[in-house]
Amino acid sequence: MELKQILILAILVGTVVMFLWGRWRHDMVAMGSLLCCVVVGLVPIDNAFQGFGHPAVITVACILILSSALQQSGAVDTLTRTVLPQSTGPFVTMAALSLLAAILSAFMNNVGALALLMPVALQIAAKQNLPPGKILMPLAFGSILGGMTTLIGTPPNLIVAGFRTEAGDGSFTMFDYTPVGIVVAATGLIFVMMFGRWLVPTRERAGAEGFETGSYLTEARIATGSKAIGMMLRDVNRELEKGDAQVIGLIRNEKRIPAPNPFRELHENDILIIEADPEALATALSALDLKLEEELRDLEAQAKAAEQPEDKGDTDASDAPEAKTIAAKSAKAEKKNDTPEADTQKPDDGRRGAIQSDDIALMELAILPNSGFIGRSATDIHLRTRYGVNLLAVSRQGQRSMARLRTLSMKAGDVLLMQGPPEAIYDFASRFGCVPLAERALRIPDNAQALKATGIMAAAIGAAAFGVMPAAIAFAIGVLIAMVMRVVAPRNVYDAVDWPVIVLLAALIPVATAMETTGTADLIARFLLNSVAQGNAVIALGLILIITMTLSDFMNNAATAAVMCPIAIGSAAQLDANPDAFLMAVAIGASCAFLTPIGHQNNTLILGPGGFRFGDYWRLGLPIEIIVVLVGVPMLLWIWPL
Repeated sequence: MELKQILILAILVGTVVMFLWGRWRHDMVAMGSLLCCVVVGLVPIDNAFQGFGHPAVITVACILILSSALQQSGAVDTLTRTVLPQSTGPFVTMAALSLLAAILSAFMNNVGALALLMPVALQIAAKQNLPPGKILMPLAFGSILGGMTTLIGTPPNLIVAGFRTEAGDGSFTMFDYTPVGIVVAATGLIFVMMFGRWLVPTRERAGAEGFETGSYLTEARIATGSKAIGMMLRDVNRELEKGDAQVIGLIRNEKRIPAPNPFRELHENDILIIEADPEALATALSALDLKLEEELRDLEAQAKAAEQPEDKGDTDASDAPEAKTIAAKSAKAEKKNDTPEADTQKPDDGRRGAIQSDDIALMELAILPNSGFIGRSATDIHLRTRYGVNLLAVSRQGQRSMARLRTLSMKAGDVLLMQGPPEAIYDFASRFGCVPLAERALRIPDNAQALKATGIMAAAIGAAAFGVMPAAIAFAIGVLIAMVMRVVAPRNVYDAVDWPVIVLLAALIPVATAMETTGTADLIARFLLNSVAQGNAVIALGLILIITMTLSDFMNNAATAAVMCPIAIGSAAQLDANPDAFLMAVAIGASCAFLTPIGHQNNTLILGPGGFRFGDYWRLGLPIEIIVVLVGVPMLLWIWPL
């Protein structure tokens, strides 16, 4: 054994130990491993950071951004509402959720797919009086299984494709993973559906996630083209109840009807007063194509402003009474305002343009006891024109008000759902004594943006699948188009990227290359083949799959793929076998981390909400991993003959 081989083995063992120890983040460990290789001369200085330009790394980053676009636009919310059964038992619910998670994970990042479906799963568990974990673990395992079926489903698949390219055989295509992956995933899903409810331990949720704000009261207008036009109020309520929302009032022709007749027919431009939990607000709106009243009023104000001539000196006399009224209200508000925020700022000093910004956020603010907003309404303080933000909804701990949203007098403890540029919302909060609450993934559905996001993702997948261009280029173009079309706000685009994963991948790629160039991968392969497989290619293939799966249970799956790919290629070369079969074994093994909460991010995500312990995963996970081996090896031999 040469010195370089000893050095790379020592660094590799140290890296794996650090991964298992978990004292430092995976990206820190990976970067330390890379720098050690550079210092001892195993990786040339000029090549130290070439991993950041690797196609697999670029593709992973772009997919994370496009997945975020699907999430934020409400595209997946619409799919979820359409596909999932509304009134079924626990078995059908769990099966439907797991299957949907697997399908979504094939075409978007599987972590993003789970994040989208987790709130739905928790709501269903609460409705059916089930421990959350009984639905969350099958959901997480379904998303992991679905990710192995396409090139973009999970980072290990992209890593494997990258190593095949570097070996001179070209990259795997979009659906090269599908024949083996879909059979393994389907078998695993069937097992989860049949036995998951018995094998998942019953645990109570460790604690309430985040904070409780109670139900929101918001105003939603029946806009042109809404499904609610012509429906009876009773039917609308039935539809909204599926998303834990209800209509508690109706506004027609500026007159409020507090207890409307359930048989009343709804008309265009009617305004529904809806009570909904924060997580259910988007579902309630998108179910019937309703639009938030404050958003529509803002758009109408912008349209009127655009139609007005630049020279406002020739104001029609007929507008004078209205102008006087507005001036009187403004003067009254200024007189009432004896807090620091009362300044000489006028409504038209430029803040009005802020609400037209493309970088719009949704944020919850709680009104403090000493807030200057107490006893006043959004109209009193000219919220939109002066501060550039919209008040979309109010939560008042179960109390209801008869006032319109824009004239509702605020109380201490109210929680406000605000929309606007983040800096404008924070400025308003600091001026009026409100505190931003913990960030919540609130989404207001936008059908146009959802269609754009879906179209961009589909086009990128198509371009990569049919070989029009490499996957990295196709998805990078998709991200650029999404930014240009404002499907993803440019200022938020980098927030969607999981940077620790990107750094981990980019750092380990040169380390894996060093394993090949020093002959260490061949050395390990020879040891495994001679000592365990005894030169049998089938046993060697199964061994690669089992080792990869075991490592993936205790260290990051992308890191596992990067470490095992050179060994797989070396093993195939020693046996004069098809390297594609061995690389596919690595892809499957790296994707199947079911024994621990640390092997895959999706397992970690459900740890707290499901109330699980470290040792709870193996009860369902171990049988699945055995099934993966029993089904995966024959499928690999059939689809990728040795």
